[in-house]
Amino acid sequence: MDFPVLRGVSYVLVHAPDMLVHMGTTQAVEREANPDSDYLKELSRHLRSYGECKAYPPNQAYIGNITPDELAKIPRPWHENPLVGANRLGGWGEIMPEDEFYALMKAVDSFDLVVLEEGFTAHVAGEIRDDSIWVEDDRERLGTGASASQIEELVGKGQALGLYVGEKLAGCVKAAHESDETLAAHVMAENLAAKASGTLAMRHLAARNGIDSSDIEYVIECSEEACGDMNQRGGGNFAKAIGETSGCINASGCDVRGFCAAPAHALVIAAGLVQSGIFKNVAVVGGGSTAKLGMNGRDHVRKGLPLLEDVLAGFAILVSANDGVSPAIRTDAVGRHKIGSGSSPEAVMTAIVVDPVQRIGLSLREVDKYSPEMQNPEITEPAGAGNVPTANLKLIAALAVKRGEIARGDLGAFVKRHGMPGFAPTQGHVPSGVPSLGYLCDEILAGRIRRAQIIGKGSLFLGRMTNLFDGISFIIESNPGKGEREDEKEAAAIAARVSEAQLRKIVADALRKVAQTLVQPRGGRYE
Repeated sequence: MDFPVLRGVSYVLVHAPDMLVHMGTTQAVEREANPDSDYLKELSRHLRSYGECKAYPPNQAYIGNITPDELAKIPRPWHENPLVGANRLGGWGEIMPEDEFYALMKAVDSFDLVVLEEGFTAHVAGEIRDDSIWVEDDRERLGTGASASQIEELVGKGQALGLYVGEKLAGCVKAAHESDETLAAHVMAENLAAKASGTLAMRHLAARNGIDSSDIEYVIECSEEACGDMNQRGGGNFAKAIGETSGCINASGCDVRGFCAAPAHALVIAAGLVQSGIFKNVAVVGGGSTAKLGMNGRDHVRKGLPLLEDVLAGFAILVSANDGVSPAIRTDAVGRHKIGSGSSPEAVMTAIVVDPVQRIGLSLREVDKYSPEMQNPEITEPAGAGNVPTANLKLIAALAVKRGEIARGDLGAFVKRHGMPGFAPTQGHVPSGVPSLGYLCDEILAGRIRRAQIIGKGSLFLGRMTNLFDGISFIIESNPGKGEREDEKEAAAIAARVSEAQLRKIVADALRKVAQTLVQPRGGRYE
């Protein structure tokens, strides 16, 4: 069977310290409830510079400049061991500074909601690099900007949300409707940030993988934002909006939502669309979440750490018809947490990890790498959530022990061999499995591993509609080569050896033999 393949990936980060201060939910709630809190007063002293953010080892792993294996060898805490000479550009994308990102938000804004100050506009226009990520329309949309007094008036009247660089107002995002709360300024800023970071990822996907964006036929967007108005709060469509700003002129698309598991759901859907033959090229894209900036900030500040949740993250992945080379997605080994699976950790992991592996006749040991929730432990441990990737791997190892595949004493070795350190920012949907795809594809193509399992997990109870948990997984493995199934190959070989007339005779003779040998008269009738 020809499985769909992972033809290309991209990963991008946006350093967004001022968006953290003014748009992160934790800070916004604190500002409303306790504007004079010590936490808010301490914030600025814990913000990182762009250089510090760029040199942070997990960020360099995310954009592909170091591997997870290399990250594991760097002593922790990683924020005290920056990488010397760290690059902005990586093998899969880049780490963009905040001022340029404001310009990108302006460039992808279709309704003139982003207003940038004229001095800032002139400055950032000179900062924009001349490469394939920026197109001529972007520069035209940037314009010349507005006066500082105009922007201050909009923000002062509550008609817009400010965009800051330090203490200075660099611009604003206006509300899209005077009374519709779903089109309020803070919602539009959140959505435009998701659109801009998704666009950045999609453009890198094309540029870094030799992909013609016009060949993409369908786009699935899988972030955690909701795009709509008061009559359909999550109606969409980020997918077509991002496709429009990424040159996907022949694509349609839709949004898929599933909390943290959404990217894995989206990739399974993309694989199904490609394998069915409906589309040959489907892109899955996720933009960043401003709400998650500084989400665990209180704990980081209290423990004297830098505010490590200061980046928006995005990714884009292209799923295509089998090219005979790229890693294949095993659509016959999709794991899913069923409604009746149960919600205990063991039940969840059995449903989404063990069952699909067993279905295709493998043991847990035969999956070389597992990519569950890949949150950076340096972010989650101070907040009391522990090392999430390691906890997941320990549970998988425990299931291997229970199944008799490994001895209890080999549990630690299993975790080390089959796991990876977490390196993804806590951007909700971003960590759940997909950040490792670039690394895993490289490992498969180099022949260092054969297969890996991507695991997406989500907490549906956050929406207050159900208490259910959620999870979905899929396996990627080395491509066996492009071709038909064995029976199709045999038929093709026979057809090549005989003429059309001979083939007709063979078929006719075969049908006659079937009629004579299998259909016997009984009681004067044929059955």
